[in-house]
Amino acid sequence: MEIPSITLPDAFGLPSSINLPRPTLEEPTANLPSYKPMVVAPKVLAPPAGVPTVEMEQQMDEEEKREEEGKPAKPKQEAAEVRRIDIPFTDLKFPVPKEEILVAAGTTASVSVIATLTVTSLFKQAVKVMKPIIKQIATRIQKKFNGNSSGKAEEPSK
Repeated sequence: MEIPSITLPDAFGLPSSINLPRPTLEEPTANLPSYKPMVVAPKVLAPPAGVPTVEMEQQMDEEEKREEEGKPAKPKQEAAEVRRIDIPFTDLKFPVPKEEILVAAGTTASVSVIATLTVTSLFKQAVKVMKPIIKQIATRIQKKFNGNSSGKAEEPSK
């Protein structure tokens, strides 16, 4: 058996490249957006969280001066509604609300608990009283619709 052969065409040369001038590109430019600044009243402006204000810096300077002089730190101002109680035999001071606040909170809690318990017992009593009445009304309605006098529901006939 003879092996077939393939006849390929003769190779031809590629044409030479065209000489083009090298392009020069300009740097891109952009029109930056602009805005008119908004005028805000200084009272509304507040520094971001964590940035000390002028007053805070003054307080910090005063505290540093006190520490350098060996004086105790200035006591922090507390709310007028809070007083501190010293716990005996310890160095702890426990904050406690004033009597008026405690009385108001205790009264409110007591009234709400009493009201809840009263309404619950009244509701249970009403259910005891109304249950037989509602049961009797239901049996009468059932008798009317079913037409039986026994008061028991009958199965519909097939």
